[in-house]
Amino acid sequence: MEIETLKRKAIRGGIWVFALRAAQQVLTAVRLIILARILAPTDFGLMGICAITIAALDVFSETGFQAALVQRRGDIRRFLDVAWSVSVIRGFILCAILYMIAPYVAAFFQVPQAEAIIKVISLSPLLTAFTNIGIVYFQKNLEFDRQFRYQLVGTASDFAVSITLALATHSVWALVFGLLAGNLARCIASYLFHPYRPRFVLDLKAASELFDFGKWVLGAGVLIFLITQGDNIVVGRLLGVAALGLYQMAYLISNTPATEITQVISQVTFPSYSKIQDNKTHLRQTYLKVLKSTTMLAFPLAAMIYSLAPQFTSLFLGDKWAPMVPVLQLLCLFGAVRAVNATMGPLLQGIGKPKTIAYVSAMQLTLMALLIIPLTSRYDILGTAVAVTIPNIFTLAYLLPKTSKEIESSLGAFAKTLLPAAAGSLIICLTAAIIPTIDAGYSEFAISAILCTAAYFATISIIDPTMYRTLRSQLANAANGGEL
Repeated sequence: MEIETLKRKAIRGGIWVFALRAAQQVLTAVRLIILARILAPTDFGLMGICAITIAALDVFSETGFQAALVQRRGDIRRFLDVAWSVSVIRGFILCAILYMIAPYVAAFFQVPQAEAIIKVISLSPLLTAFTNIGIVYFQKNLEFDRQFRYQLVGTASDFAVSITLALATHSVWALVFGLLAGNLARCIASYLFHPYRPRFVLDLKAASELFDFGKWVLGAGVLIFLITQGDNIVVGRLLGVAALGLYQMAYLISNTPATEITQVISQVTFPSYSKIQDNKTHLRQTYLKVLKSTTMLAFPLAAMIYSLAPQFTSLFLGDKWAPMVPVLQLLCLFGAVRAVNATMGPLLQGIGKPKTIAYVSAMQLTLMALLIIPLTSRYDILGTAVAVTIPNIFTLAYLLPKTSKEIESSLGAFAKTLLPAAAGSLIICLTAAIIPTIDAGYSEFAISAILCTAAYFATISIIDPTMYRTLRSQLANAANGGEL
C-alpha cells in the first residue's frame, strides 16, 4: 500500500473512530451518571470484584492471536479458522473455571454476594469466544467505520438493559445483565457486519506461528493486568467493597480521556505502523503527529477533570461519592502520563518489538508491588493512587529514550511536541482556580467548563498558530480522498 494512500485511509479511519467513539462515550457517561445516582458504591465494588476475576482469567489465557493477525504481512485467511477455534475452546474453559472458582473468590474478598454474580457472569467469556473472527479485517484494513458501528451495538445494548434494570431493581444485577447483553449483542453483530463464516479447524502448525508473536502479547498482557488490576485487588481485599467502588469510580472518570483516546488511536496506528515499519523517516513523522494529537486531547481533558472534580461529583454523582475527589484528582496526573506511555505501545508492537513492552511492564509492576500495600494500609485509597502514579512516571522516563532511538528522533523533538498541550492544560488549571465555585449549580459548572476550554484554545493558538490551519487542511483532504 502506498504511503499517501495509507495516510488518507488512516486519517479517514481515525475520523470515523472518534465520531463513533464519541457516540459511545455519550451513552457511557449518561449511563454512569444515572447508575451512580441509583446504585451505591458497594454495588460498583461488587461488580468490580467480578470484573477483576474475569479479567484475570482472560489475560492469563490470552493467545495474542488477534494482534498477530493484524501485525502479520500477507494473506491471513489460512489462520482465521484456527484462531477462532482456539478462541471457542478457550471460551468454554474460562466459563467452567469461573463457575467453579466463584465461591473461593467470594471468600477471598469476604463478600458472599459475589459468588452468585460470578456464576452468572461466567457466560461472558463464552459469548466473546464465539465472536466472528472475520472482524479482525476491520482493524487490519483500517475499516474503522465498520469496526465501531459493530461495537456501538454492544454499548447501546448494555446501556438499555442496565438502566432499565437499575430503575426496576436498584441492585447490582443491573450491571451484571447489562454486561451480558452488551457481549451478546456484539457477538450477533459480528456475523451481521462481516460475511466471513468461521469453521472449527485445529492446525497446530498455524497456531504455533501465530503464538510466536502472540506469546509476547500474552506476557505483556499479564503484566499490564497486574499493573492495572493489582490496585483493585489490594483495595478490595484490604479496604472492602465500598472503598473499591469509590476507587474504581475515581479511576474510571479520571482515566476516561487516556483510556478512550489512546484505545482509539492505538487501533488506528498499530496496523499503520506495521505497514511502514521499514520506513524510519515516515515512521518518525507519523508517530510524532500521533503523539501530538493524543496529548492535545488527553492533557486538557485530564486538566479539566482535575479542576472541576469537586463540582462535578457533587452535582452529577451525589454526596455519597465525595470521598473519592482527592483520589480522582491525583489519578488525573496518572491518566495524563499514561496517555503518553500508551502511544508507544502500538509503535513498538507495530515494528515487531512486543518484547520491550513486556520488559517495561515488568519494571512498572515491580515498583508498584513494593509501594501499594504499605501506602494503601496507611493512606487508604489515596495511598493506592500514589502507588500507581509513581511507577507510571518512571515508565515514561524509561520509554522516552527507547522510543526516540527506534524512530531515530531526539528528546527535544518529543518536548516540542508535548509543549502546546502541556502549556494549555496548565492554563486550564489556573483559569479554574480563579473562578468562584461556592454553591455552584449546573449553569455555573457549564460556564466554568466553557471558560476553561476557551482559555485552552487561546493558549494553543498563541503557541502553535499554524496547528488549526494544518488540521483543517488534513481533515478536508482526507474526507475528499485527496492527499495529505
